[in-house]
Amino acid sequence: MMLRIADWNAVYDNAPAIPDGASWPGRWVEPARAFRKAMGARARLGIPYGPGERNRLDLFMPQAAPKGLVVFVHGGFWMALDRSFWSHLAQGPLAHGHAVAIPEYTLCPAIRIAGITAEIGAAVAAAADLVAGPIRLAGHSAGGHLVSRMVSHSSPLPGRVRERIAGVLSISGLHDLRPLRRTWRQNTLRIDKAEAWAESPALLEPLPGTRITCWVGASETSEFRRQNALLANIWRGLGAATDCVEEPDRHHFDVVDGLADATHPMLRPLLEAE
Repeated sequence: MMLRIADWNAVYDNAPAIPDGASWPGRWVEPARAFRKAMGARARLGIPYGPGERNRLDLFMPQAAPKGLVVFVHGGFWMALDRSFWSHLAQGPLAHGHAVAIPEYTLCPAIRIAGITAEIGAAVAAAADLVAGPIRLAGHSAGGHLVSRMVSHSSPLPGRVRERIAGVLSISGLHDLRPLRRTWRQNTLRIDKAEAWAESPALLEPLPGTRITCWVGASETSEFRRQNALLANIWRGLGAATDCVEEPDRHHFDVVDGLADATHPMLRPLLEAE
């Protein structure tokens, strides 16, 4: 059977496809706030990693010396949200003894996606200077794109940081930017052909030794499921170790909840070989 996408906005708009979808991202605000308050002195908030107003990260430390560092990069289609919505997602890695950094970044249209890639590279490098040991990257939606870019051959990370990357978890990641040019968000993102090719992890080669898990909710739209499988498929053929997971009964927003649960299967590929 031949398939063709007739409505590009529909396959990239998540809230209309979810019951009570408009309640996100607001549902994350209170759990994140309560978590920051409970962490007390183990939460270092607003650490600068660059000169921009939004070049800040929050760092959450485990009770003992950290085994390593997890960096979580938020989504919002590169044009919305900030680090404050996601603090509670640090709970899972913290329970396993890892420090967790959550940066935010300048949003489109004040910056191009290539500029955001550079900012996240600076954020990961700054966090790496604060916590020793292996580094693991996780990101959701646009954040999945950004963490995948960190292990692409044109990664902005310095060599000393690249060498410490132990694994990547791209959750509902956007790995091919070309379809986004057909959606209403293009008015803000302004992705041209050159940037789509240069900034799409699926069109780039992975760094040697890359280990990446592409994880998506089985109830997400067809394009998010396709984008998830796409990177795992292509990068496996380019020598990376990859896995592709569709988690049952999860949609685009609640699929990230696994990071907050120390027993959730999502943490296994992220923290494996610890």
